[in-house]
Amino acid sequence: MDFEAARVKMVENQIRTTDVTSHSVLNAFLMVPRENFVPEKSKLLAYIDNDIEISPAASGKPGRFLMEASPLAKLLQLGEITKEDKVLDVGCGTGYVSALLSILAGSVVALESDEALALQAKANLAALGQENVAIVTGELEKGYAGSGPYDVIFVNGSVQEVPQALLDQLAEGGRLIVVLGYGHAARATVFIRERSALSENVFFNASIKPLPGFTKAAEFVF
Repeated sequence: MDFEAARVKMVENQIRTTDVTSHSVLNAFLMVPRENFVPEKSKLLAYIDNDIEISPAASGKPGRFLMEASPLAKLLQLGEITKEDKVLDVGCGTGYVSALLSILAGSVVALESDEALALQAKANLAALGQENVAIVTGELEKGYAGSGPYDVIFVNGSVQEVPQALLDQLAEGGRLIVVLGYGHAARATVFIRERSALSENVFFNASIKPLPGFTKAAEFVF
């Protein structure tokens, strides 16, 4: 299979056609070989217009997925990421989004809770020579305050709510990009910290796979 041709077709047919106009975002998708970040059995499916399983559900752990290219590109475009930015990539999986962010941003901290996925991400990024990404492990909902604050925090999957711990790690002027809610009612949302206050802006519906660890705590009803 001609992966380079498939990559160009993905950008032209799946991403450009969904109002992604950012040159830097389009260029990043053209540069990063998506097939390198999926299991061997899925390489021929790397450029389909769908989510791709990168880790199956097992032993009570939910499955993990590489996000479909179109909503991923739209979310990255919302961040308006530049080489001046330090980014926290929450739930980096096998490292695909971290690789895209490494091209867009100055530096990336890639956080993963699954040790096996973190090792894969480290190997994948090393193979591409991306040296401005640091892979760290920990609970996704707690972020990684030790390297913060961050200009951009990108959440790799839909969540029911954004923990305060993540919001607290935003720098002044920082943007947190997330899909809030599950299924077709989920919405791409950007939180922005300005003058120590947070604003919340909703942009479009985005049905993407949930990221584990962000279930909203049950509330008591009297």
